[in-house]
Amino acid sequence: MGEQSRKSTNSGKRLIVFGFTIIVFLFLLYNRYQDPELLTPSAIDSIQRIAYGFYITLVAAFGAIAFGMYRYHKEKVESKGSDLSTIIALATWNSKSRKIFVATFIGYGVFFSLISGTLVYQPEVNFAIHYGATIPSSFIAPCCDSPGYMPKIIVYLTEYVGLQIIPINLVLQIVVSYLVGLNASITINAYTISKKGRGMSSIGAATGLFIACPTCAGTFLSIFIGTASGIVLSIALTQLQTLFIAISIPVLIITPYVMAKKLRNADGSCKIDPTK
Repeated sequence: MGEQSRKSTNSGKRLIVFGFTIIVFLFLLYNRYQDPELLTPSAIDSIQRIAYGFYITLVAAFGAIAFGMYRYHKEKVESKGSDLSTIIALATWNSKSRKIFVATFIGYGVFFSLISGTLVYQPEVNFAIHYGATIPSSFIAPCCDSPGYMPKIIVYLTEYVGLQIIPINLVLQIVVSYLVGLNASITINAYTISKKGRGMSSIGAATGLFIACPTCAGTFLSIFIGTASGIVLSIALTQLQTLFIAISIPVLIITPYVMAKKLRNADGSCKIDPTK
């Protein structure tokens, strides 16, 4: 039984690694078609089909990652080991944790969409008038921009609301939203335990909640600084946003393990019942 569990867990890991490898390969491969000189009338249709294939493969890669994460998580719960990965799995497997995760994942995803410009709302610009867009409509722009920014999906939902789906932002949105949901789930559980006893400090739990929002810093600083200084700061933070988020990913990965140490009993078991 233990050998079978290890095989299944390794299978989950392989699916996760395979999915991310495919995504990296997609970005590198598609970058070869970003030379404007290649965009001849005869090549447009071929690059357009490649762009469609890019997103189909990207969705399949995320499907493999999601299934791999589910298998890995489930097998860790069933193994009931004492390692930190198992403690994280046990602490986030119960019904309450799942609800927190889903709510945070969706809520942060929407917030990220607004901050990154994926969800566009421009009340001062009429898309039909300014861009000649058909409402509703959508299309894929196959070329040409920096690596990771093409192919771009443009969707006009109304005259003032649209979507601008950029590959690198889409990947970051899904990855960071997942990590934020995981952090929020384990941190709220840790905070609940901290109120019941001395399992971990409330300050540590609260810090984990703040870390769980890597794109919040600019918003909060703009509110507190205000006026012209806030506007300048917002522009600067927006330009460096991708870098900030990339830096935050290692922090979001490490934080659950730090929390897991506080959620592990002396005998290696988890302080949270995964069945409740």
